[in-house]
Amino acid sequence: MAVVGSGRGIRLLVLALFFAVVAAVVAWQALRWYYPFPYRQTVERHAREHRIDPLLVASIMRVESGFNPRAVSAKGARGLMQLMPETAQWVAEQMGMASFTPEMLFDPEINVAMGVWYLADLWRLFEGDTVLALAAYNGGRGNVRRWLNEEAWSGAIEEIDDIPFPETRAYVRKVLATYTIYRRLWGPQVYAARID
Repeated sequence: MAVVGSGRGIRLLVLALFFAVVAAVVAWQALRWYYPFPYRQTVERHAREHRIDPLLVASIMRVESGFNPRAVSAKGARGLMQLMPETAQWVAEQMGMASFTPEMLFDPEINVAMGVWYLADLWRLFEGDTVLALAAYNGGRGNVRRWLNEEAWSGAIEEIDDIPFPETRAYVRKVLATYTIYRRLWGPQVYAARID
């Protein structure tokens, strides 16, 4: 009698483990559905070229536009990575792009190429500090330099509350939280961003 009960108990345990694994896989897939990685090949190609983690780029795209290539902000930022036309014009000049027009920002290939170039430029300017680069991506490089020079913000991740612009403060938090989720769901990348 004890042997029969043990066999039944083992079968129930195996069945419970099976359903637990199935539930975990379904939950994992649901999270990947909620945090997708569209335009992955385009993002990875440009991110690899500029040595930026593609998952950081995906996080920015999700926060900026929700992966909508036709997105336009209230301030006029356009496309997947929400570049302002004036910033994009400067980036186009730096990249050697001839005949740039703001309409081109709705093309995912162009928008990602320019957005990743701009992010990499900010990343280099702030010596690989992702928090500073993100603050500059949203609040402007000149503002971030001024905040640092005037000691309004140290640039430390622990002191994000000191960022003078509330929008930039919220933006940095949101991108960093999204980036943490993307790294867990989609795996670490070769060029993991340095966050001190």
